[in-house]
Amino acid sequence: MDAFAVAIVAGLTLATITPRHVFRLAFHFGLFQFLMPILGWFLGYGLNRQLAAYDHWLAFLLLAYVGGKMLWHACRGDSPDEHFDPTRGVHLIILSVATSIDALAVGFSMALLGVSVWGPAVIIGLVAAGLTTVGITFGSRLGNRVGRWAEAAGGTVLLLIGLRILVSHLTA
Repeated sequence: MDAFAVAIVAGLTLATITPRHVFRLAFHFGLFQFLMPILGWFLGYGLNRQLAAYDHWLAFLLLAYVGGKMLWHACRGDSPDEHFDPTRGVHLIILSVATSIDALAVGFSMALLGVSVWGPAVIIGLVAAGLTTVGITFGSRLGNRVGRWAEAAGGTVLLLIGLRILVSHLTA
């Protein structure tokens, strides 16, 4: 669901959405959602406690960085071609990692239970790619209606998602 929400934000921020935007975002979100449980499974229980103590901070910082940058551009009034494309470069990687960190924990859990990770990882990746496609398309349609404020709303949503991840881990 985090990937879906971030995809909506990406659709809000881009002036026009091309099939290339949709493919890049869906492919990367799906790929990272597929790979992270596998990585977590291979790392296993040994590192689970060490990484679990910091994974929520990492997700929060990554989302806060991208969300803060979006808010900065919205407050400055940059035109759409002056701001970043969340479906390219370092921002795409940051968003892909931030939305898939929970899948790393799923892989850890599966290793502890002695369950195969391959089938669930494929399903997780495909569902994430599908929801990302729907999310960016929906965000694009909504963004065309709300105009310039879409970037500010998107940045706020990313900050809130990061804050939700942080608070849910700190209060658990």
